[in-house]
Parts: sequence; C-alpha cells; structure tokens
Amino acid sequence: MRRSRRKGWLTAVAAAVVLLAAVGWSWRTGALREAAEAMTGARAAVWADRAEQAQTALDGAFWDEKRGLYNNASPCILQSCTDPFNYWWMAHAADALTDGYVRTGDAKYKERLGALYDGLLARNADVWPNDYYDDMAWMGLAWLRAYDATGEERYKEAALTLWADIRGGWNDAMGGGIAWRKEQTDYKNTPANAPSAILAARLYERFGSAEDLDWAKRIYEWETKTLVDPDTGFVWDGINRTGDGTIDKAWQFSYNQGVYIGAAVELYRATKDEAYLAAARRTAEAAAETLAGGPTGLLPSEGDGDGALFKGVFVRYLGELIAEDGASSARAKLLSANAERLWESGQAEGKALFGQSWAQPPETVAQLGADLSGVTLLETVARLERDKRLK
Repeated sequence: MRRSRRKGWLTAVAAAVVLLAAVGWSWRTGALREAAEAMTGARAAVWADRAEQAQTALDGAFWDEKRGLYNNASPCILQSCTDPFNYWWMAHAADALTDGYVRTGDAKYKERLGALYDGLLARNADVWPNDYYDDMAWMGLAWLRAYDATGEERYKEAALTLWADIRGGWNDAMGGGIAWRKEQTDYKNTPANAPSAILAARLYERFGSAEDLDWAKRIYEWETKTLVDPDTGFVWDGINRTGDGTIDKAWQFSYNQGVYIGAAVELYRATKDEAYLAAARRTAEAAAETLAGGPTGLLPSEGDGDGALFKGVFVRYLGELIAEDGASSARAKLLSANAERLWESGQAEGKALFGQSWAQPPETVAQLGADLSGVTLLETVARLERDKRLK
C-alpha cells in the first residue's frame, strides 16, 4: 500500500514537472538562446580585438613607408630586411590587409592595400609576372580578393594578367600540371598547382568563364592523381625535382594540405559536387593527425624563411572548409587550440607579434612570414566566430 501511494505521488510530481516545463519552455528556450548568442557575440568580439591588435603590431613593426612594402624582419637593421624581395610574402600581406578591411570596413586597410599595390609594381619593374608560377598564383589570389572587397578595377586587372601568364606554365611533362618556375618546366609541385586551381575556380565563380572552370578541374585532377596519397588524402610536395621522376613524399608541409583543401572547397562551390567536399574533409583529417598529432595538437614550426609562412596558408584554407561545411569538433578544436596558444605566446612580450613556433614568442628579430601566419590565424578565427561557424 505504501509502495502504491509512493508511486502515485511520484507520478503526480512528474506530471507537475512536465506541466511547469511546458508552461516555461518558451521563456527558457528564449533566455537560453539569448545567453548563447551573447556568449557567441562576446567570443567574436574578443577574437576581432585580437586580430586588430595583431594587425596594428604587424603594420608598426614591418611597414616601410618609403618603399611601400613590408620589411622582411623587425627591427630592420641589416640589408636582409629589404633583400631579397619576397614577392609571395607580399601577396599574403595583401591578403591580410583584405582580411582587416573585410572585418572592419576601416579605410586604413584600403589605403594600405593601394600603397602596397604601388610599391610592389615599382619593385617588380612595373609588371606583375615573375619567374615562379606559385608566386604568381598567390599574387593573383590576393588581388582578386582585394577586388572582391573594394571593387577597384586595377586589382581585377592584375589578377587576370597573372592568370594569363600562369596558364603558360602547363605542359605535358609528368603527365601535365603547371611547372614550378619558368626555368625548370619539368618539375611540377603542389605549391604551383593547387593555388592555381583555387584561382581558376574563383575566377569562374566571379566572371563565369567556362574555360576557367575547365582549367580548375584539369589542374585539380592532375594534382589529385599525381601528388595526393590515395590511401590517406595527405598531399605530397612535388614530382621530378631532381630530374628522376621521384615524388617528394618526405616533405610533409602544412602549406600543401591547405592549398589542396582550398582547391577542393572552391571546386565544390563552383560545381556543388560533393566529391570535392569529401576530398577536402579527408585531407583535413589527415593533416591534423600527421602534422599536429590530433585535433587538439599544435601545428609544428616549419622553420624560418618561406617555411614560417606555411601554417598561415593551412589555417586560411582550413577556415574556408569550415566556412563552407561547418565546424566538425576536430576542425574547430584544431583552429581554436592553435589560436589560443599563438595568442598566449605573442603576449609574452606584450607586442602581439608571433614567431615560427606558435608556442613561443618571436626571436629578438621577428620575421615577416612568421608574423603573417599568426595574423592570418587570428583573422580566420575572428571571421568564423563572427559568422558563428565555430562550435
């Protein structure tokens, strides 16, 4: 009898709870939604502020007003600060300025883009092409983004001029592909081909030329067949560098994973073919495991010089995958974990400047490529937080 009464009492309590829940459900869900949105907005504001601090530090440490270019190092004491002319680094500097302009709409970014455009032309003998097809692909991508952001026709014309030159790098050696440089036409690599596929696909998306889409597909298909591990999706660096047809499988660079992900994402956007998105996901998973040891790991230092910029390339295009496909917990963790470590390391000196390792502050002399990588990561996270694409 006691057991029966207890059961009835519990049933009544349960019914009351359900009734109260039904009455208060709409209020609570609204409040919870508002709280979640407030938290998301707060996170977005934090990362936007960090990106802005990093941009301010980059400009103050590296910009050379007289030349209209960024110095290679800061403080700039020796000639190596201005020589050699790192053309492709400047393309990523233009990309970073476009990030800042898109995030804020502040005219200072637009003005700096214009000054950099003029400085680059002056330094490159008043032409855009150079001897390296990968460099030209980066510059074309940067000016196409600048055109998207500002509408300035000269940026569009620069991108189209570069694309016309890049197409001349395709030949039949190694079964196709775009050469790395004009003096070595039988050496083909990911750095020349995957960014060129991104550029071709974006040109198709903007201007609708079927020929550009055909180029994007052709380059991507050659890259996939020749330089992507069919078992894992990890992307190799190049083929025939030493003239014997071998593939540089030991060069495990974040750069190569990023640009292949970017090419696959852009082709998905252009065609809506899910196979491209699946390929991008697969390479992202392989990259996280191989390079960082898993989704919460730290992307490794890849040396100084060009290597210091590689991680910035990877996180930019991992961000494009997240923007298009949503953040799997693994992708979100990888970006967030690396961004937090980067920010902590940059604050060690109170300057928001970044080094080759995202776990340590920069050396006494900061490098432009390393700092651009850090700025790119912060801008990528700020954008994804703003658009509610990180979980």
